[in-house]
Amino acid sequence: MLFKSRVLDSIKAGRITLAFRWWTKPTVRTGGTLRTPIGVLAIKGVEAIGPDDISGEDARRAGFDTREALLADLRKGRDGTLYRIRFHVAGPDPREALRQNDRIDADDLAGLLDQLAALDKNSRSGPWTADALRLIGERDGRTAGEIAERLGIEKPTVKRKIRQLKELGLTESLQSGYRLSKRGRFLEKHRRRAAWPLDGF
Repeated sequence: MLFKSRVLDSIKAGRITLAFRWWTKPTVRTGGTLRTPIGVLAIKGVEAIGPDDISGEDARRAGFDTREALLADLRKGRDGTLYRIRFHVAGPDPREALRQNDRIDADDLAGLLDQLAALDKNSRSGPWTADALRLIGERDGRTAGEIAERLGIEKPTVKRKIRQLKELGLTESLQSGYRLSKRGRFLEKHRRRAAWPLDGF
């Protein structure tokens, strides 16, 4: 479930608390959460409805001036069932604090290396984490297409793999491409050393 930047700004300000989507299968559930660039959203309700169930107040809470404007927007992509999703901002994305943390002690470093090794081991295309981090670290804005070409891996696979690095707090998405986070830059700085120090961080 994605939102445009202008919608995210209004969600953050508390002006938008509803969304409507045509889905063949819901991608969020009541009681679940959704991570977005402005924080974590708590999903308060997901219900299948018909267009006639939408009120003027619903439209305003979804960021539209009128019910008619919302209905016109919904006519653009009618596929599946119409759902009304209620949500609110629950707090910051915990990955943001992780990305900004560049003070990694020996235990944290060992755990992070184990996680990267597991990603390499479970990859059908072979080890990839070191090369991907190196490529992203060479230039901010490196795109998935560029990385795919350099690694010889399909672009959708690269995007999935970089999301795994993002879950570890090592990369950040830009408007176009990616860059290393503070945590990622710290890791790469030490990874380039011939031997890993186990203390003195």
